[in-house]
Amino acid sequence: MLKAVSACLLVCASLLAWADGGAGGSKGAKSTPSVKLPGPAFAALETITPDHIRWHVRYLSHDLLEGRGTGQRGGDLAAEYMATQFAEYGLRPAGDHGTYMQKVPLVGITTLSETQFTLVPKQGEAMNLRPLDEFVAYDQTQQSQSDVDADIVFVGYGIEAPEYNWDDYKNTDVRGKVLLMLVNEPPSDDPKFFKGKALTYYGRWTYKYEEGLRRGAVGVILVHQTQMASYPWEVVRNSNSGEKSFLKIEGPALKIASWVQLDVAARLASASGMNLEKMMKDAQSRDFHPVNMKAKLKARMVSKVRNFESNNVVAMLPGSDHKSDEAVIYTAHYDHFGIRPDMPGDNIFNGADDNATGCGILLEVARAFGSSAQKPRRSIIFAAVTAEEQGLLGSEYLGKHPPVAAGKITLDLNYDDVKPLGAPEEVEVSGAERTTFYPSVEATAKEFRLAIRPDARPEAGQFYRSDHFSLARVGIPSFSINEGMKYKGHAETWGLEQERDYVEKHYHQPSDEYHPEMDFVGDSAMARFGFALGWEAASLPKRIEWQKGDEFEAARMKSGGK
Repeated sequence: MLKAVSACLLVCASLLAWADGGAGGSKGAKSTPSVKLPGPAFAALETITPDHIRWHVRYLSHDLLEGRGTGQRGGDLAAEYMATQFAEYGLRPAGDHGTYMQKVPLVGITTLSETQFTLVPKQGEAMNLRPLDEFVAYDQTQQSQSDVDADIVFVGYGIEAPEYNWDDYKNTDVRGKVLLMLVNEPPSDDPKFFKGKALTYYGRWTYKYEEGLRRGAVGVILVHQTQMASYPWEVVRNSNSGEKSFLKIEGPALKIASWVQLDVAARLASASGMNLEKMMKDAQSRDFHPVNMKAKLKARMVSKVRNFESNNVVAMLPGSDHKSDEAVIYTAHYDHFGIRPDMPGDNIFNGADDNATGCGILLEVARAFGSSAQKPRRSIIFAAVTAEEQGLLGSEYLGKHPPVAAGKITLDLNYDDVKPLGAPEEVEVSGAERTTFYPSVEATAKEFRLAIRPDARPEAGQFYRSDHFSLARVGIPSFSINEGMKYKGHAETWGLEQERDYVEKHYHQPSDEYHPEMDFVGDSAMARFGFALGWEAASLPKRIEWQKGDEFEAARMKSGGK
């Protein structure tokens, strides 16, 4: 039935493309500068056009697909669309049992209104927090009800990093406690200390939950600060309201994984006779020790629990010679936040930029590879992954269950949120410099007349926030491709303003929608650039590796990559 519906919607997609007529900012495909590719591959690259990507983006972000929510009808329709396109391009299924679908077992958790979340200082009045306005929380044990009555301990940034001589815990026993901690990392301009302004994985909320669990805590409360997190509270609220998905647990889990607004933490500190600003300043020192907040969290987590499956959509173009047992993989997530029925007004999170754009590019690169009269030496895998917005879950599952052994995958090229703003003069490939492939990246960027821009927002930790990170964790050299901040016909400040406006007004909001004036020339350029990189990676005599000493080198060695 779903396939029949998907087929009908593919007709709708064609009609939408016809109605759009390619209108808007896209000026059509421009001839690519001299790129070192075999003739048939170059001819295939030249078929990549802005309007092909536009049509995919318009369809995938249309209200018909209801925001492509994980485990929702719209998400399933998006997966069917991706699979149908892969089949049209002549790519082989690389999912389960000879299909394009790799089933990902998930658990959906909806925190219900009966949930109580109360901060109780030993002196002063209890603070009954308002859901979504003052806190968000999920029960990661995947139970319908969990009760917590535990002391709160402030652990600074909640980091233990021996390589930086940093330990916020100082051997403090936090078993059975609720840990209050700051987002991000201790601030520094020293690139040898937590990489300076660039966020490492130690600053990500996922690490903080993981570390709290490793130490036996029953709950973690993260203190949100817009500047430190690099996104406003609305992003936290929208990312953590409604149903949230998790991979099925295989061991202990936090009863409470939560965020609170900064002023909530300040009021709690004040009620306990403390000053949050001073505590935050103290947390920037190596001499910091955990602080008993003289308060408890009394909470009852009441959840609706739903077991379901979602799909990664995986296709393969077999390689042409004895290296065909190795592969290059392209990834992009197709999911977004779906529909929020309880939200007034526009409640469809269409996700045009995030990440219909990446899917449009993935499909166009796949089509180009499939059309080439000459095939690359190594196989090429295309994976449209699910549940990225839920915490990189689809790509995590893909990394644990790859269609080709992780040690034989030479490179992952990921696309996520490639804004259609026109012709770029720069490309961002943050993380590429950590691989032995970087000289090829530099050479290819030069051929495309693209300057390589350093990460525009290193403090945001973008490397750890998209699906390539999941594959890096299993050792696969990985990075994302995106435009920089400088576009033809505009000053650099214009690009920075567009990025800031998007983060503040549209990121993870219903307003992330398709508009006819979007200019997909840049998305086409990123597709062509990625096609050339993938062909090069698939043709090298040796597999790509992480640079010596990189944090993922050990995982690569474990996977058999070296």
